[in-house]
Amino acid sequence: MRITFLGTGTSAGVPVIACDCTTCQSTDSRDRRWRPSIQLTFDDGMAVLVDASPDLRAQALRFGLKRVDTILLTHSHADHVLGLDDVRIFNFRQKSSIPCLGNAHSLAQVRKMFSYVFDPETPRGGGLPQLTLATVVGPFCVGRETVIPVPLMHGTLPVFGFRVGKFAYLTDCNTIPDDSWVLLEDLDVLVLDALRHKPHPTHFTLAEAVSVARRVGARRTLFTHMTHDLPHRATCKTLPEDMTLAYDGLTLDVAGASLEHLLLSAVKAVSS
Repeated sequence: MRITFLGTGTSAGVPVIACDCTTCQSTDSRDRRWRPSIQLTFDDGMAVLVDASPDLRAQALRFGLKRVDTILLTHSHADHVLGLDDVRIFNFRQKSSIPCLGNAHSLAQVRKMFSYVFDPETPRGGGLPQLTLATVVGPFCVGRETVIPVPLMHGTLPVFGFRVGKFAYLTDCNTIPDDSWVLLEDLDVLVLDALRHKPHPTHFTLAEAVSVARRVGARRTLFTHMTHDLPHRATCKTLPEDMTLAYDGLTLDVAGASLEHLLLSAVKAVSS
């Protein structure tokens, strides 16, 4: 399985509009962060988009996205879903609707935000994304891969992370519920929210993220959803050897793994 980081920034992105700070003026390409999203490409060729950021069109062009077979939503905040209209080009190319999976709250919000997409009276001439919304209630399969939703808290909002094989993606969170820790055992790669140094009511700080990463014990941890307060090179120098900041365009190959031993725990975590 290949992971491509399409965006590793926050809702404002980096550089931030009208900001003259060192990070926003940096010439290091790793300090240029689009809004958060990743693509998973499975060994069977299935391409999965995790979130659809407002920068999706630019991300697809820059990183060569050729297809999207499934969309997984961590939650419905604007920086994670406003690119959904841009998936219509994949509908045209693939000649099919695209499954879009998330929790019930996220899908209800998508229906409101994109009401024109689901209104049968909307004129079809301009082209509309074709999305088949499906509520996640437990582990599910995409192609030959098992995807395990990992319940998280983003302040007071329940959201999802996702685990596939020995990889887990946990963006936009500041609490991992008790039942979710078991779903993060024996990871090769963990991707985790690390907003900034200053405390925030809905995101892990970098120090909090490092503490969580140590408890999870993945062989490698990458941090994402970062503000301009965390310049890439200087911040990475302060991190433990097995941890680093992710950056837009980074690709990783991660081995798959059987997750059968986690399925019952996953059902319990999602339903609790």
